[in-house]
Amino acid sequence: MRAVGYVSVPSAAAADGGLLEAQAEAIGRLCDQRGWELLHLVRDTENGHPKGMERPGLLYALERIAQGEASCLVVSELERLSRSAADLGRIVDWLDQRHGRLVAIDLRLDTGSAQGRLTARTLAAVGQWEGRRIAEQTKKGLAAARARRTSTGRPAVADIPALKQRIVTMRQNGLTLQAIADQLNQENTPTLRGGTQWRPSSVQAAAGYRRPKPKQNQPKPNQEDGMR
Repeated sequence: MRAVGYVSVPSAAAADGGLLEAQAEAIGRLCDQRGWELLHLVRDTENGHPKGMERPGLLYALERIAQGEASCLVVSELERLSRSAADLGRIVDWLDQRHGRLVAIDLRLDTGSAQGRLTARTLAAVGQWEGRRIAEQTKKGLAAARARRTSTGRPAVADIPALKQRIVTMRQNGLTLQAIADQLNQENTPTLRGGTQWRPSSVQAAAGYRRPKPKQNQPKPNQEDGMR
């Protein structure tokens, strides 16, 4: 068995390296006990937020599995991989489609076993359910908003707080605007205007993000005043 170890640390803990070393030791010890070859040990820095799949370290680890160089992803704690059920579901589903194996040491989760596969499928199902729930709430919110705005107004994200929170959370988890749009399209979540195709611009608008206004040029001080 060839494995890739994955560790993540908050930016505040990255300086002393204690958390990083603890995760690395746990992963190395497990591989030694099972006689596995640890090909790579990759890491990411969280920067204060739990991350989604758009992380350089995680993407590198998954690429090694996709290329057939490794067949197992090992983490010391499942929350180091993600704290979001939806993100965990996507990672588990991705690994399953490529016959990859996930091992989380703290929970004794190993998708190489029947019990582990059942747990993994449950995680994936929870992630899919979360997406469907948000999509259904969005549809109901749009219908209610249109009923209240029968004249000229269009539904706003304030009418569907669950949708805004979902987008904000995905952004905090590290997903790009394009990745969020792809996920919402996959879940058939309608846009605020009732369309079926999300784009980065519509995701940005729905989340309430606005580009900061350029600062106006400040008048230069009077040179004569400065000489007085």
